[in-house]
Amino acid sequence: MASTTRSARSARAGEPPHVAHIDEAIGKSTGPVPGESADDVEALVYASINSALLQGKLAPGQQLVERELAAAFGCTRGALRKVLARLGFEGKLVLEPNRGAFVPSPSEEDIRATYRARQVVEAGVAVTLCGALDAGMRRTLAEHVRSEKKALREGRVDEAVRLAGQFHLILTELAGGAALVTALAQLVARTELYKALFDPSKATSCAPDEHEQIIAALEAGDQAAALATLREHLAEIEERVVRQARARGGRDLKAVFADIAT
Repeated sequence: MASTTRSARSARAGEPPHVAHIDEAIGKSTGPVPGESADDVEALVYASINSALLQGKLAPGQQLVERELAAAFGCTRGALRKVLARLGFEGKLVLEPNRGAFVPSPSEEDIRATYRARQVVEAGVAVTLCGALDAGMRRTLAEHVRSEKKALREGRVDEAVRLAGQFHLILTELAGGAALVTALAQLVARTELYKALFDPSKATSCAPDEHEQIIAALEAGDQAAALATLREHLAEIEERVVRQARARGGRDLKAVFADIAT
């Protein structure tokens, strides 16, 4: 997933900041750069839509209208459909036959069920790693937390969200749960999206500190503290997301991706 920086511009006063990396990558053109391959165009479109999702710029249930997006990106609808299909496969969009692509609009029960599943899986990971971190594991985790802090300092919201989720996948991999990583990755992807859709303003600012607390408890071999910290960490995010999971108006797609054509 490509990292991005925030744009200092907006199409009009009061609108949220727009995706910046597409603007920079294609030189503010209204279409693909001459000589740019189809794969390059698709990668740029994917990165921009994915970034918009993880920065909370698109509302739950909002339809991504193909003709509007194709015009905004200056790409063919065929290329756009490939990107939407990929995002649908990843669970970041809902694809409805004969209707199109929509931003997920999970119910409160959907949100709670996903976080409950994460609690169950990650409790086992914490028990396995408690008191078992070697020097290499500690170094890997410490370096990752530093990356989280750097992304937050630089205002790279989508990257901060991605790294916050990846921390939990690293723990699972270190625990030797390779078979669980794929399953947990799907749960993490959903919770990343829920966080972005309903609680984007927090920007996971608490995550690095809480992750350091989890690491400290694992290093100390304090199973009770490790489990309590992990559960509180996930439960606090879950409750914050649920509180914000209310109806929101859709946002104009031309405005969200305005930097591409300016």
